[in-house]
Amino acid sequence: MKTLLYTLAILASSLAMAQVDAMDKLEAAKIALITERLELTPEQAEKFWPIYRQYAQEQQNIRREFQELKQGYDPQKASDLENKQMLDKGLKLRERQLDLDKTYTNRMQNVITTRQLMSLRKAEDDFKQMLIKRIRQQQQQRQDMQNQRQRNNENMQQRKN
Repeated sequence: MKTLLYTLAILASSLAMAQVDAMDKLEAAKIALITERLELTPEQAEKFWPIYRQYAQEQQNIRREFQELKQGYDPQKASDLENKQMLDKGLKLRERQLDLDKTYTNRMQNVITTRQLMSLRKAEDDFKQMLIKRIRQQQQQRQDMQNQRQRNNENMQQRKN
C-alpha cells in the first residue's frame, strides 16, 4: 500500500513538473516573440519586462475574478435583481480592466515608444493565434491517431471473423 501511494505521489509530482515545464516554455516563446517584434534594446528589455509581468499578472487576476463570478451562474434561473447585479459586477470588472490598461500603457510609454507599444498589442494577438492554431493541430493529430487505431481494430476484427 505504501509503495502504491509513493508511486502515485511520484507520478503526480512528475505530471505537475511537466505542466510547469510546458508553461515555462510557452512563457519563453512569448517573451522571445515580443522581444523580437518590439525590437527591444537590452536597456528597454530590462525595464519593460518587470512592468509587463506585473501587468499580465493583474490582468490574469481580473480574468480569474470574472471566471469565478460566472461559475455556477445561470441567467435563466436567476432573478431580475440577480441578473442586474451580475451585469453591474461585470461592468465594474471591465472598468477595472480599462483602468489597468490605461495605467500600464502610461508606465510602458516611459520605457518603450508608442510604435513599440502598438507592436506589443499585435504581437500578443499573433501569439494567441499561433497558440490556438497549435492546440487545434495537436487535437487533430490526436483525433487522427484515435481514428487510425479504431480502423486498425476494426480491420483486425474483420480478419478474425
